Amino acid sequence: MKNLISPKQATIIMIILLSGMLVFHTLVLTGTIPYAIVWAGKINSVADMRKLERISIFVNVFAMLILLLKAGYIQNKTSVKLLNAIIWLLVVIFTFNTIGNLFAQSPFELYFFTPLTFISAILCLRIVTVKN
Repeated sequence: MKNLISPKQATIIMIILLSGMLVFHTLVLTGTIPYAIVWAGKINSVADMRKLERISIFVNVFAMLILLLKAGYIQNKTSVKLLNAIIWLLVVIFTFNTIGNLFAQSPFELYFFTPLTFISAILCLRIVTVKN
């Protein structure tokens, strides 16, 4: 794995993926994309969708910020140990999300988001296993 992709490449790919996810979740939040295809098809109301999509947007922005800090694109005195701990948490979140997507009712979620969250978990794992 270490020879296939560098930590910098993994970070850039993750930032691109997270940016795409921000656009996607914003489109769901605005009603441009139907909310039936997200959250395993289990959202029962517009109010629930708004709450869950806001959480998704927050998590994506937070993850992007952490990765930008870890890569040094944003200068800050945040502890590398803290950043690594949060990225390990992202690995766990993306792994559980991958498992959850396997049981999604929406074919779009199953066939698009399952590989996307799996790749995200692998990329975050590559980023966090770098010594610095």
